[in-house]
Amino acid sequence: MRYRVAMDIGGTFTDIVVHDTETGVLRAAKSDTTPADLTDGVLNAIGQLEIPSHEVASFVHGTTQGLNALLERRGARVLLVTTEGMGDVYTIARGNRTRMFDLHYRKPAPLVGRADTVEVAGRLAYDGSELRPIDEESIRVVARRARADGYQAIAVCLLFSYANDAHEREVERILRDELGEDVAIVLSHRVAREWREYERTSSTVLDAYTGPVVQRYLERISARFAAEQIPCGVQVMQSSGGIVDADFAAQHPLQTLMSGPVGGTIGGAALMNMLGRSDAICMDMGGTSFDASLVLGGRPDITTDGAADGFPVLMPLVNLHTIGAGGGSVAFAEVGALRVGPRSAGSQPGPACYGRGGVEPTVTDANAVLGRVDPDWFAGGRMNLDIPAARGAVGALAADFGMDAEEMAEGILDIANAKMAQAIRTLTIEHGRVPGDFALVAFGGAGPMHAEAIARELEVSEVIIPEFPGAFSAWGMLGSDVRRDFSAQHFAHQNELDRRELAASVARLIEHADRELLSQQIPADRRRFEQSLDVRYEGQDYTISVPLNGADEPARDDFVGVIGDRFGRLHHERYGHSTPGAPVEIVSVRVTGFGANAFGHLTGEHHTDDDGEERTTRIVFDGAAHTTPILRRDALPLGRTLAGPLLVVEETTTTVVSPRASIRREPEGHLVLELNS
Repeated sequence: MRYRVAMDIGGTFTDIVVHDTETGVLRAAKSDTTPADLTDGVLNAIGQLEIPSHEVASFVHGTTQGLNALLERRGARVLLVTTEGMGDVYTIARGNRTRMFDLHYRKPAPLVGRADTVEVAGRLAYDGSELRPIDEESIRVVARRARADGYQAIAVCLLFSYANDAHEREVERILRDELGEDVAIVLSHRVAREWREYERTSSTVLDAYTGPVVQRYLERISARFAAEQIPCGVQVMQSSGGIVDADFAAQHPLQTLMSGPVGGTIGGAALMNMLGRSDAICMDMGGTSFDASLVLGGRPDITTDGAADGFPVLMPLVNLHTIGAGGGSVAFAEVGALRVGPRSAGSQPGPACYGRGGVEPTVTDANAVLGRVDPDWFAGGRMNLDIPAARGAVGALAADFGMDAEEMAEGILDIANAKMAQAIRTLTIEHGRVPGDFALVAFGGAGPMHAEAIARELEVSEVIIPEFPGAFSAWGMLGSDVRRDFSAQHFAHQNELDRRELAASVARLIEHADRELLSQQIPADRRRFEQSLDVRYEGQDYTISVPLNGADEPARDDFVGVIGDRFGRLHHERYGHSTPGAPVEIVSVRVTGFGANAFGHLTGEHHTDDDGEERTTRIVFDGAAHTTPILRRDALPLGRTLAGPLLVVEETTTTVVSPRASIRREPEGHLVLELNS
């Protein structure tokens, strides 16, 4: 077995990167996504690169099955079980904190209605001690209702179960006794062992809602691998940027919710470390969506209290901002104005220029009309684009506005670029960060086509286009580590902190993480652990994750002062102010276990002196047509700056360089696009 395979399944294309462990060569390609059965697209992509099935040594991929089920509201029918008197927690939810002055804000409708929420007798105190035992008969009533009404999953979220899971485990035992394995049962302490009752309930409901969809998909792809005699197991990217096997993912489906896009952020962090850089904006523009994320200090920006489609999620996940803007985004007229997206033409029928029956104008069609794609070598020559069809689709919309096709095409791109730039501002300017201080890393099938325009919007002067940009998320997955995240509540004011007890809590989580990595056959010399504490000022509501310098640091005599100073610095970095000397509170302990990838992130750039056939094309920039050379990426001269306009083509994407920019191919393999004033 010699081939390592990584794959990112997008809404339009399935991207694949393959590493030949014998020769060291990396290859990338694209295959059509097959929405009816994603496993077909996976096997098609493997077959496209002519990889013998029996020689696949490892396979990791990102899946949006759970996220799509959430976005399209086609998840499981869930029955929510909660403690007596707490049945309204999920329905009431939280107030509108972040959009307080948005008059158009609408709180998302809960995934489980109040009529689908049942309360059971039994109560724990805040410290986990039992006040009243679980009423067994009330649980059996729940089971009978679940069976009679056809619920597919049961979410169990009992009060204070993060402090003591005995009641939830007893509920599970009784439900299994009544229902067997016919209904999925999700316990909140296994999903998020943290306080905040609504957030923990929301996370549990999301796991139950998306879980059956994810589990069916994983069962199907594992069965197809067995049928195709692919010997390796299936691995999945987590929302936190680490790899898990299919069994773990099936047991913890919520962990895979954002697994598709996060590979690009992990790849962005790996690229920054290779280049000795620290901060980057990662932009991933595919066929259906646009994902923005940050690399800060050479590490992906990861949050422990994110959100998915408006619902809070208590788990570590890469801080992504996603909008419906991709190459397949449809442009249309609405009340006299031009709109672009979020609806996408997808892969079937796709943009009009694909020649598959699509008639609506898309962002890809606009690029085709302006000459910004090579119609004879699109997707590495796998597709020939129908430019007249694109011009017809864009021209029909242009007629509604009294414009010609090229004017409309530039308008479509201007709107799409402005939307994507605004998505990046939500992660930078709205948090006090200046985009110009970052490098913009552009990838995805359409990212390098739009990178220069977005950089201008943000006043960023440098764009980095990595190797295999159209399959960069898959490249990021290929070199990622196995990852396990664990947390435990440990509330203590600094004046009441038992340092030995805190150190023991950290040690217990490390032991747990170590056992999990051992169960994944990770050798001891490839295991490592990171520890942190969730800390806040006395009286604050929310926390900041503060890293520990070693598991035994809490036992130090000066620990309280050290952690207070460290928290103050992080608070100032994030919010622009701090209160030195103010008392702090520790809320939670976190430990992350990593199983290092034996190969890591590799480069596979190659260079040829054969420039191929010299070709030119006509490209429109700012209303003016320019005769523009078409250059193959692998034939670009190393280290030499080339002035635009240029069209740089490769198998997975196209890079557009306007007359106001230049591009340089570095020996390390990436391209640097520099903007002129």
